Amino acid sequence: MSVIARFEELDWQPTPMGDLTLRRRSEPAVGHEVYEVKLGDEYLMSSLFTVAEIALADIGLAAATGDELNVLVGGLGLGYTAVAALRDPRVTALTVIDRLDAVIGWHERHLLPVSSELVDDPRTALVSDDFFERMRRPPTSAQRYDAILLDVDHSPRHQLDPSHADLYRAPGLRALDRHLTDGGVFALWSDDPPDAEFMSELATVFDDTAAHVVDFDNPVTGGTSSNTVYVARSRDSH
Repeated sequence: MSVIARFEELDWQPTPMGDLTLRRRSEPAVGHEVYEVKLGDEYLMSSLFTVAEIALADIGLAAATGDELNVLVGGLGLGYTAVAALRDPRVTALTVIDRLDAVIGWHERHLLPVSSELVDDPRTALVSDDFFERMRRPPTSAQRYDAILLDVDHSPRHQLDPSHADLYRAPGLRALDRHLTDGGVFALWSDDPPDAEFMSELATVFDDTAAHVVDFDNPVTGGTSSNTVYVARSRDSH
């Protein structure tokens, strides 16, 4: 009698932040396969929960103005934020930065459900770089974006790497703001509820700041979970 494996490891690679694993498993609660990413013993992301990742792009780009948008996504992951951005017809160029070459390789090898839609789109550029370090560097005129969508850390208070912490304070946010066009949009995903302290930091740099709570069904608990999407607009002059 053949045995069907519940878990299939699609890739494993060591990284400076720990062992990175991509696996596919069956999930009886939803009746289809689920893709998961682990860093060390920590779960980074799952295709079970993509509503808020998609909302990051939808809410962020809804605040953007203009008919030809140059968009930067920080954090590639399973690709749902990037693909949601590509579905906005105003997006003419999409750059996705990820620090982990392995994650870019997964999509280039078409290992994930949205990989083809992402990498086969001529508007897409996948770049291996440290998003946080890039934000610290002054931009060139060609590196200014109409929207920056960020989904790397768990929240402004809970980072994957301590070196990320400075971005969530006013000086780091001002450095990021230099990479936006006048009136450009910064949007951030968070696993935590709205954070009043971070909202205060955000408001010292940006206009029209808001925290959107995104609710979604949780098939594991049988209840409802929520994430937060922060949105802010760059001031008219930097």
